[in-house]
Amino acid sequence: MKSAMTEFALSPDWEARLAEENKKRRNDKRSVFQRDRARILHSAAFRRLQAKTQVLGAEHSEFYRTRLTHSLEVSQIGTGILAQIKEKQPEFRDILPSTSLMESLCLAHDIGHPPYGHGGEIALNYMMRNDGGFEGNAQTFRIVTLLEPYTEHDGMNLARRTLLGLLKYPVPIASVMRSVLPPDVVEFRHLKASEWHPAKGIYQDDLDRFNWVLGGMFEGDAKLFTSLKLAPTSEQHGRTQYKSIDCSIMELADDIAYGVHDLEDAIVMGIVHRDQWQEAVASKLAECGDPWLEENIGYLSDQMFGPHYERKDAIGALVNTLLTSIAIEPSVQDGVNRFDDPLLQWNAKLTDTMDYVLSVLKAFVSEFVVQKPELQVIEYKGQQLVMELFDAFDADPQRLLPVAIRTQWQQEIAEGKSGRRAIADYISGMTDGYAQRLHATMFTASSQGPLYPIR
Repeated sequence: MKSAMTEFALSPDWEARLAEENKKRRNDKRSVFQRDRARILHSAAFRRLQAKTQVLGAEHSEFYRTRLTHSLEVSQIGTGILAQIKEKQPEFRDILPSTSLMESLCLAHDIGHPPYGHGGEIALNYMMRNDGGFEGNAQTFRIVTLLEPYTEHDGMNLARRTLLGLLKYPVPIASVMRSVLPPDVVEFRHLKASEWHPAKGIYQDDLDRFNWVLGGMFEGDAKLFTSLKLAPTSEQHGRTQYKSIDCSIMELADDIAYGVHDLEDAIVMGIVHRDQWQEAVASKLAECGDPWLEENIGYLSDQMFGPHYERKDAIGALVNTLLTSIAIEPSVQDGVNRFDDPLLQWNAKLTDTMDYVLSVLKAFVSEFVVQKPELQVIEYKGQQLVMELFDAFDADPQRLLPVAIRTQWQQEIAEGKSGRRAIADYISGMTDGYAQRLHATMFTASSQGPLYPIR
């Protein structure tokens, strides 16, 4: 471990932007990362998160969490993690992200997710199976570096370190995709979601911008950073193994929000009951190895299923228990830290005990909430809807695509591509409600049109 007196030297290249800027701003004293946060916060892609599904469908109630409120909660947790690490391990203050940078990563981390959650992601990945695939994190990188029209050609033109922090899976998708894909389905309704989970990485179309981010590293660091933990086979996708210190904090914040805050919605809706919680969670946390949690899990369980104010207190206690158990540790392989750049040498990690606690909470949400048949039916509906929209646009793009999307499609065709990436970009940017209304306009006789494009 570095000593408290250690000074970390960070390259100024991490604050560079892909495109030069000459902004006319009077007395603008903001940092690079404060400007990045503003660009994300004011983007159309961020605003659309208010009408995209988190766990429960956005159309069910205005009360339950959407991708937008989830992202706000991830940001709150992320900055909380950052604050407690700076207090607990002040020797790392020189390399820890600023509050603005951490907010930027947390607010932007989900903007690439399509309508209808993972149902929409499965649908687009199937429709793009011969054209590089589709994956929500890859789409996030594509939005911030290309699609969001803050600049003409470079998306939001975020700083290199911000882009590095958004790279949860820093490899080309082609390098981790399984070598044999499942057979095509005869009808969309026969598609099995379990067979079409996407490989996680960066699209082939975006490799120039991805390589620009890697250009801020030493050559050896870039090679190691993009190495795999698990190589792909004919039956499963490969997996990456490294991320930056900034990304590791953001990802922990995301996991905590999923494992704890999304649980709250399920309890309020009556989807999760006390006996399920007791058997699948409380009984395990009572023997997790953490003295405080073992002593208080009974009380927290009573609060969790008690009045609203008590439930809030229990949720806060669980978040705090996890958050305060995070520390900066070396990013090692076979017991050796082989990175030269400080942003890659270190990662934020939970203690083994709290990592187990979080895994129990996440597994509970997955089994008793996400995989619940009543919710899977809604996800399945969205999956079908997205595939049918894609199929229609792909059949006659010159006729059906909005003008701006048609222009992108034509550019891709001129480059010798299929044009389907433009269609995937268009559909993935839709909210749940917009996709549903567009589908009704195109396929339901009683629907009234026209429906104006989202851009």
